[in-house]
Amino acid sequence: MLTELFQYRELIVALAVKNITLRYKQAYFGIAWVVLQPLMMMAIFMLVRAFIGFDSGGVPYPVMAFAALLIWRLFQDTATDGVNCIVGNAHLIRKIYFPREVFPLTAAVTKVIEFGINLLVLSLMMAWYGIAPTAQAAWVPLLALYAVIAAWTIAFAGSAINVAYRDVGAAVPVLLSLLMYASPIIYPMRLVHERLVDQQAAGAWSHALYLLYTANPVAGLVDGLQRTVLMGLPPDPGVMAPGVVLTLVALWPSYRVFKRAEARFADLI
Repeated sequence: MLTELFQYRELIVALAVKNITLRYKQAYFGIAWVVLQPLMMMAIFMLVRAFIGFDSGGVPYPVMAFAALLIWRLFQDTATDGVNCIVGNAHLIRKIYFPREVFPLTAAVTKVIEFGINLLVLSLMMAWYGIAPTAQAAWVPLLALYAVIAAWTIAFAGSAINVAYRDVGAAVPVLLSLLMYASPIIYPMRLVHERLVDQQAAGAWSHALYLLYTANPVAGLVDGLQRTVLMGLPPDPGVMAPGVVLTLVALWPSYRVFKRAEARFADLI
């Protein structure tokens, strides 16, 4: 599969460029929307924090929120676009053969480019607040890869099922929006650890709930990016491990669902 995908690398690049061009071609602000969207979300989070009033742990909240949105949008958009990629490219699937994995891969390439643009904006924000990156920032490419792989666990199976049941394409963005509130994006991961592990807020269920919370890959992604880029610390293994295990376990069954349905794409689409 990897050899075949390498042979079609020019198609992947061409489709990625087409996706970016078509998405922003007729928009007045163009590709600036890549930056404007997380900035507007950051402003909303700052307003929410003004009412709730929690401690951001010594890191300026705007930078912390933008970093969280940075990795969250890479995961969310790769998963959402991946689920809709087969249906959205029906005209190509009916005409010629090429590995259908090209489409989820293209969705990831497109979002990684946007992630890189926002990473530059985060660097400017860090410079504004006097936060200097450390050697721990070398974790960022691995965290981005982890975000893409986690998104593929949804995209492979979701895109295959979406061909027969279009409800999936509409349901996934809604479910992912709900997942955002179950992830340390508005609030820091430190608060979750304090409530469930240190204070045992849920009693005997506290440790089980904490394990369930960290099984969400986004929890480790957000906390990992904030720790490595903003705090100069390595990712916390206790937060990362449950999500990594779940992602690796779920990726292969999701891919098998995709491959089993692949032969019927052209007929059903």
